[in-house]
Amino acid sequence: MGSQKENMLAGKLYRVDQELANLMSDNKKKIAQFNQATSDDEQNRFIQTIIPNSGDSIHIEAPFHCDYGDHIHLGNNFYANYDCIMLDVNHIYIGNNVLLGPRVSLYTAGHPLSSAVRNSGLEFGKSITIGDNVWVGGNTIINPGVRIGCNTVIGSGSVVTKDIPDNVIAAGNPCRVIRKITEQDELNWQNQAREISQEK
Repeated sequence: MGSQKENMLAGKLYRVDQELANLMSDNKKKIAQFNQATSDDEQNRFIQTIIPNSGDSIHIEAPFHCDYGDHIHLGNNFYANYDCIMLDVNHIYIGNNVLLGPRVSLYTAGHPLSSAVRNSGLEFGKSITIGDNVWVGGNTIINPGVRIGCNTVIGSGSVVTKDIPDNVIAAGNPCRVIRKITEQDELNWQNQAREISQEK
């Protein structure tokens, strides 16, 4: 058997032992520094110590909360609005050019359906993956084990309980695909962007 941390990251049942408690305690101190920082430069410095596995152009608005930080992997050009929560008892993989609206929550943590096992302190985690070029609307909850495809938009207030494919608009509780993002959508938005650039 592996350590409790190894079991946790492997998606097996585990319980919080002293090693995990110490790691969470250390991270809480870093999170407190980040959330109390008064400048973007300070925040950027602290977030790099909290989430070392991150690309370029990362910006997270305070307040932000996570369990460990080390299990979060951010691509380039990532933005998270206020009150983002990432329960990273398992890995969270986020691609390039991802936008999270305010109060988006990513929960890798899960608890057994058996109350006896749950009450014993055992829990588990399943990784979350978000592809490139994804926009997640505010107050969305993403549950353990979910994969969200590239170029997808998740409507605000959604509860994502199952995988969502590439190139779609999805929303609701539970979150469901509403429609595909079409070539016409792309052309419409490109035309609007061109009009704005011509006005300058």
